Amino acid sequence: MDGYAFTLAGAELLALPSGALYWPAQALLCVSDLHLGKAERVARRALSPLPPYETQDTLTRLEEALALTGAETVVCLGDSFDDDAAARALPPKDRLWIATLQAGRRWIWIEGNHDPGPVDLGGEHLAELSLGPLTLRHIAESGAQGEVSGHYHPKAGLRGRWRPAFLLDAARLILPAFGTYTGGLRSDASVLADLMGPQAVAILTGEVARPIPMPR
Repeated sequence: MDGYAFTLAGAELLALPSGALYWPAQALLCVSDLHLGKAERVARRALSPLPPYETQDTLTRLEEALALTGAETVVCLGDSFDDDAAARALPPKDRLWIATLQAGRRWIWIEGNHDPGPVDLGGEHLAELSLGPLTLRHIAESGAQGEVSGHYHPKAGLRGRWRPAFLLDAARLILPAFGTYTGGLRSDASVLADLMGPQAVAILTGEVARPIPMPR
């Protein structure tokens, strides 16, 4: 399986080119910041409309990641929906699609800042998840160890081209946004530079998962 293998707090993990994280020992797939329903929220707020296909594209790529890994547990690391109303407005066919992906798996929705309440889509709803040496939550906490989080939609650049990226140091991993309609925060932003240790790497997504020194 293609990806960048690394160890965090003793857990052997794999950063996939898609932006998903796989933990083979737990047969666990982790994705962050799906932001499903963003086009619906933008239309609802009478902003410049977006093509209404992002939910289908995001779910297609999630389905591909599940087929690739055979994951038995899925953790959606917060901001799975662009807001609560977007979750309620999800079309029946997309609800059925999610239910199909959930079938036969443990599925955990972690609380995010865009979707603080549970959604009626099956699975478990948790503020955070502690599993083995790792703690999975939406927003990184200062001083944490063995932490996996999202929220910031990090991206990193190589030769002037910026793309979604994992950020990794000895204490934590921050996942890129998995959703199709998600922007990104450059890794040289002060909040990310302050969170990540001086030896941090950025793992670029795309055709391959490629580690580089984290741009600051």
